[in-house]
Amino acid sequence: MKHFDVIVVGGGHAGAEAAAAAARMGARVALVSMRRDRIGVMSCNPAIGGLGKGHLVREIDALDGIMGLAADEAGIQYRLLNRRKGPAVQGPRVQADRKLYREAILRLLEQQQGLELIEGEVVDLVEEAGRIGGVDLASGDRLSAGAVVLTAGTFLNGVIHIGDVRRSGGREGDTASIRLGERLRSYDFARGRLKTGTPARLDGRTINWSILDAQPGDDAPVMMSFANRSPKVRQISCGITHTNERTHDIVRRNLSLSAMYGGHIEGVGPRYCPSIEDKVVRFADKSEHQIFLEPEGLDDDTVYPNGISSSLPAEVQEAYIRSIRGLEVVRIIQPGYAIEYDYFDPQALSPGLETAVPGLYFAGQINGTTGYEEAAAQGLVAGSSAAAQVLGRERLRFTRRDSYIGVMLDDLRARGVTEPYRMFTSRAEFRLHLRADNADQRLTEKGFAAGLVKESRRAAFSAKMSAVNALRLNLEEIKVLPAEMRAAGLAAGKDGSRRSLLEVLSYPDVTWDKIYALAPQAESVDPAIRDQVWCDALYAQYLDRQENDAAGLTRHADTPIPGEIDYRALPGLSTELATKLDRLRPASLRDAEGIEGMTPAALILVLAHCRKAEKARAAHG
Repeated sequence: MKHFDVIVVGGGHAGAEAAAAAARMGARVALVSMRRDRIGVMSCNPAIGGLGKGHLVREIDALDGIMGLAADEAGIQYRLLNRRKGPAVQGPRVQADRKLYREAILRLLEQQQGLELIEGEVVDLVEEAGRIGGVDLASGDRLSAGAVVLTAGTFLNGVIHIGDVRRSGGREGDTASIRLGERLRSYDFARGRLKTGTPARLDGRTINWSILDAQPGDDAPVMMSFANRSPKVRQISCGITHTNERTHDIVRRNLSLSAMYGGHIEGVGPRYCPSIEDKVVRFADKSEHQIFLEPEGLDDDTVYPNGISSSLPAEVQEAYIRSIRGLEVVRIIQPGYAIEYDYFDPQALSPGLETAVPGLYFAGQINGTTGYEEAAAQGLVAGSSAAAQVLGRERLRFTRRDSYIGVMLDDLRARGVTEPYRMFTSRAEFRLHLRADNADQRLTEKGFAAGLVKESRRAAFSAKMSAVNALRLNLEEIKVLPAEMRAAGLAAGKDGSRRSLLEVLSYPDVTWDKIYALAPQAESVDPAIRDQVWCDALYAQYLDRQENDAAGLTRHADTPIPGEIDYRALPGLSTELATKLDRLRPASLRDAEGIEGMTPAALILVLAHCRKAEKARAAHG
């Protein structure tokens, strides 16, 4: 019998990150996966990052994780989402070559010292003296360990649905984990079912690309890892098309045949990634929906049609897909499907993602989340926490103030889930501070102190910060008068006050070209360093206001909410949250804060209304 410090079950995004993190901590780690060649597989869309999700990837990378590195090894198109908005809500995203990504993850795991990859199916958990002490494999082998991290993804009692056809499966081409799912039922864990879905895969050689709009990547790509500066492989464009009324008519006529609408699925799906059936029903007033045609690899003809996931029968999928412009004669390689699986209530987890059973940790979709990035971040937390426990060290702690990882952990543990949890920037009350660009400033030193970040990564970060601090200090020391600013083409008042160039850099419409006239030495500084100094300067003036808003919510948590409040009339409140508030009718701001999906911005709106209503009542005696 082999012994390890930590055993990680599952080779998806959560499992890969958990195993790598535990090994970086110095633990002896086994990663057990049903198939070695499926470790790191992108089960759904061929992309990493996005709004909120890109922040998580950067945080994983700041802690020396592997997702960002692999994404850059495989990146075939980079786009910075929300580019026209401020850096705090911009989301780096990369479309990846599926094969290159999987190969990169496997290579990074193989190169990780202290990590062994084992091919096999875990069918049972071994208990010793009231705690988990290992796992049993279907082969009859037993592996012992001080802790086990379970990252089962969609495999626990997974069922694939296409129309009224259902079959057991963890995803297309892989068997479900039935025996382990049954074993977990023996524990007193609150359990439920969730579902997710994926669209059909198309043969790109049968798409009429010539009549479709092209979507190229960014001219100045933003990498997913702080360690990289430019793409490593050839870049491509995607195609854009749209559904139409004919498409919607076909879907509407066949709704009863959908696995979801036909009553074959009990699990709740991700509202933020609706199927084509959901779109047609929920957005009945829309005559079209955009579809991004994303090539899955540089030497792969498979195309992922982002935006039309479905659980309709295969023949109906072919009919509605062929009604779409450019896809009139397309060949479907694999029909879309829905998958239903077990998850467990994350409210029962510790901050380090340990269950009520000592030595057993959960990470990823088993905790009710959706998305590669959310899973990987949880894997990093669970893997590092399990290693710290076994090695007798202090685990790395995350808070809402220092990371999106902390926001996610707090949301899951405090509110639980009724639908698959997805990260958004709106979930963070400190999002002006929790930016993708400064994830390393927030987390790398903390990770190094916890033993999670290698010396080489810390040294690179230290060198970067030395350059950032040098430029920042240089700009702080240069004081300029309004007349000097105007001479350099900068807007300035007439108060005669001197201002540092660091302060001037934060003003609207100030560019580095104008700063060079007053600080020519800055022109020779690495552009990446200049960008970082600009981002930090831009948000410095707003951070106090953000702190005050957050403190105000804490201070006024017990403020009563009038029972007659019309949430739908509150300007700025989303329809989704207005509907929830109207249905649940929280008695106080604290009650409202506990509602799943509630955001700090929405709470501030409700608080402002309550205070206004209170003043009005006082005025009328």
